[in-house]
Amino acid sequence: MMTATSTSLIQRVCSVPLARAVRTRAMAVVSMNLSTTPAPSQALSADSRVLLGLSEPELQQLALDLKQQSYRGKQLHHLIYKRKIKDIQDFSQVPLAFRNELEEAGWKVGRSPIYQSVTSADGTVKLLIKLEDNRLIETVGIPVKDEKGVMRLTACVSSQVGCPLRCSFCATGKGGFSRNLKMHEIVEQVLAVEEIFNHRVTNVVFMGMGEPMMNLKSVLAAHQCLNKDVQIGQRMITISTVGVPNTIKKLASHKLQSTLAVSLHAPNQKLRETIVPSAKAYPLSALMKDCRDYFVETSRRVSFEYALLAGVNDAVEHAVELAELLHEWGRGYHVNLIPFNPIEGSEYRRPSKKAVQAFAAALESNRVTVSTRQTRGLDADAACGQLRNKFQKSPLPTDSDNLQPEEDVAVAC
Repeated sequence: MMTATSTSLIQRVCSVPLARAVRTRAMAVVSMNLSTTPAPSQALSADSRVLLGLSEPELQQLALDLKQQSYRGKQLHHLIYKRKIKDIQDFSQVPLAFRNELEEAGWKVGRSPIYQSVTSADGTVKLLIKLEDNRLIETVGIPVKDEKGVMRLTACVSSQVGCPLRCSFCATGKGGFSRNLKMHEIVEQVLAVEEIFNHRVTNVVFMGMGEPMMNLKSVLAAHQCLNKDVQIGQRMITISTVGVPNTIKKLASHKLQSTLAVSLHAPNQKLRETIVPSAKAYPLSALMKDCRDYFVETSRRVSFEYALLAGVNDAVEHAVELAELLHEWGRGYHVNLIPFNPIEGSEYRRPSKKAVQAFAAALESNRVTVSTRQTRGLDADAACGQLRNKFQKSPLPTDSDNLQPEEDVAVAC
């Protein structure tokens, strides 16, 4: 399980200021009960033609359906998830006739090309992935070595092309919203990070582009695949949300062992509405009640994210009010403070180091555990929305095959 310190380190780059639809696939009807795997005969249909996202039993059933022995399905599983092969004709371990039959039936692996990548001085890598419909999404690989020299590699993944919530400080929202990502489009981001680093991803945070709770079906299906097939422990996965009515209750019903991170950004309803417009439809009291119920249902502590905006929500009085709010609705909450880095065209400013320290001290003196996130990868445009906006300011440009950097883009924090 990630510690507060490690969480603060990996989330900073992903969660703050922070694209022709692919064919329908049978995995869209994956059971929402993540504790069970759907029977292969139920999971596959004539409309499913993407291999990525299928479990080993499903791939075994596919092999049987194509008159192959079931162990060929195990081979496919290994080639897709371990060797990360992107093209069926490169499945050299299986017979050519089987490969040809898969392709003739319209199957494909479901991996998208990397359109752009940039590497920060601190080792953080931002990938821009070009989807089948030419839309661009971002994912970030964040390597951190512990005191023993063991590397923890975190993939910060997107769940939507753009974001519809338009939080006032967020660069991703400024680019608008196009569509939800399919399950395999989420999973492939993790495999891309593993391929770039030639290292296993140990942690996944749904803190890239988009609001995960507005694409919960695909997020949950991807969560299952990442856990069961990519073999990342549930406790190493974090799902972030700014708050969408009724969705926290739905997530709680699955009793995942993953971490829920809620972007709060204000200690009261009035202030929160100015920062997070969607808060008008989801009052703070309702959000906090759902967080309390989530803990009761799952026994998993909710983590709260708080972007510090100079002169807006960073006063000691705000910290005291925040502590009172948290104590009113439960105990044992943790707050991740996020000092804002200005984006172009934004009226917000970054608070001083002194103000950040005073805010943190006020929380601690009021018995609230707190951490302050370190900035990582900003020299590589690694904050969410920043790199995508350079090449595709809107979710889909008029000439989608001619993607060039655009001028005067919003720079995320």
